[in-house]
Amino acid sequence: MKITLNGETRELEQGLTVAMLVALLSGEEERDPRGVAIERNLEIVPKSEHASTVIEDGDQIEVVQFVGGG
Repeated sequence: MKITLNGETRELEQGLTVAMLVALLSGEEERDPRGVAIERNLEIVPKSEHASTVIEDGDQIEVVQFVGGG
C-alpha cells in the first residue's frame, strides 16, 4: 500500500499499525519511540490507540519528534 509519510510517498505492508510504524521508523531513523506524536489524516492518534490503529492505503501520516532543550 502507498501512504504519504511526512510529505513523501512511501510503500508499506498491508496491516501495519501505527505502533508498528513507530517501531519501524525508530530503527531506521534512531528516533526514541517515546517522544513521537503521530497525526493520521489530520487527526492526532493517542498513544493508547497506536497498537489498534491500522494504517490504510492513501493515509497521510505525519510524525513529530519531541526534543528537549533550553
